[in-house]
Amino acid sequence: MKNAFIIGFVNFWILGSTISFGQSQFKNVQIPPVKTSYAFNECEPSIAINPRNTNQIAAGSVLKGYHYSVDGGLTWTSKKMSSPYGVYGDPVLQFDQLGRLYYFHLADYSKGTHLDRIVCQTSNTVLGKFTSGTFPATNGTKVQDKHWVVIDPKTNVLYMTWTQFDAYDSADPKDTSIIVFSKSLDRGKSWTTPKRISKFGGDCLDGDNTVEGAVPALGPNGEIYVTWTGPKGLMFQKSTDGGSTWMKEEKHLSKQVGGWDLQIPGFYRANGLPFLMSDMSNGPNRGNLYLNWCDQRNGDDNTDVWLLKSTDGGESWSEPIKVNQDQTKTHQFLTTMSIDQSNGNLHFVYYDRRKYTGNATDVVWATSSDGGVSFKEETISQKPFTPSNRVFFGDYLGISAVNGHVRPIWPRMDEGKITLWTALIDPIKQ
Repeated sequence: MKNAFIIGFVNFWILGSTISFGQSQFKNVQIPPVKTSYAFNECEPSIAINPRNTNQIAAGSVLKGYHYSVDGGLTWTSKKMSSPYGVYGDPVLQFDQLGRLYYFHLADYSKGTHLDRIVCQTSNTVLGKFTSGTFPATNGTKVQDKHWVVIDPKTNVLYMTWTQFDAYDSADPKDTSIIVFSKSLDRGKSWTTPKRISKFGGDCLDGDNTVEGAVPALGPNGEIYVTWTGPKGLMFQKSTDGGSTWMKEEKHLSKQVGGWDLQIPGFYRANGLPFLMSDMSNGPNRGNLYLNWCDQRNGDDNTDVWLLKSTDGGESWSEPIKVNQDQTKTHQFLTTMSIDQSNGNLHFVYYDRRKYTGNATDVVWATSSDGGVSFKEETISQKPFTPSNRVFFGDYLGISAVNGHVRPIWPRMDEGKITLWTALIDPIKQ
């Protein structure tokens, strides 16, 4: 699995080894693909660092990819995920504080209907010996889609939110999309009955007028916060009793100019769905909430990465803060973020075109060590790539930050072929 040879400055991977090239100060490592007939394999990645052993890293990719490293991301092993309920993309991977790994994904169950449940598979080893899976109760043929999860660092309780479609891609005005919530008190063995938490719904066309991107976060006293977007813009919900009750009506935070289904030249589809994170560290910004998304408030030729901040549990929010520091009219898009809970530092990863007049695209890592007051950006891809608008390229990137170790993950495209990459960003040794 680790046989390799070097030609010049290029290190090619053979049977699961790695490849790197270019000028970035951070080593780029290609994660080996999973053999599959799915044409758009290796996109929509998720990545997680084990808090008990930062050398252990797990990642997932569309459609059935599971990838793991035991040496901090230098080398990787990849294999297909399997479940009796089917595995159909949207991987979300997280470790709890005891080192248990969770792999959430959509389902394609032969005894049910397509996408009728969100499946949670667990493993107590990064080697990927996963359980068959559990799921919150299904709701007939309604489609359950685009889940995100947060795990309580003290209790290891799991909280999950997602979108429920009456009928996916239906133009019938009677069909709606809503945001639902469920939790697991036993580390993924069972789930509470899904509860609707959005008063206002959307359509079922999987576009700007659909409610999507529901991400949960936690407060230091167990508060549950959720944000999403849709026809009314960026919305906020809150529960202070473990999800039993919620605000009667979600709160509007900001417009998302251009909607969340953004148009980026040369890109098949580029959503700007929001990501909500909370600072649970013991640092000076403990308890802060951060909402990260993309929109086109500066023009449809100038997509930017934005941040909202709340220091009072979501009662009030800052004005939008621009994360990308360029003054160009170019596109920065497909953002996602992580918070290193050892110090409260914010980490973002997104695609960037500030250096180019065409569709050539870099990958940028941004950080803030002062609660979103200032940002440092660095290009971490070792050379740009140019995507094809004829090839589906996924809806998001991934990043994980633990104890100073940062692992972004992204797909790139060369001559229409998608490959999956990470960069090795580690604490500076004194």
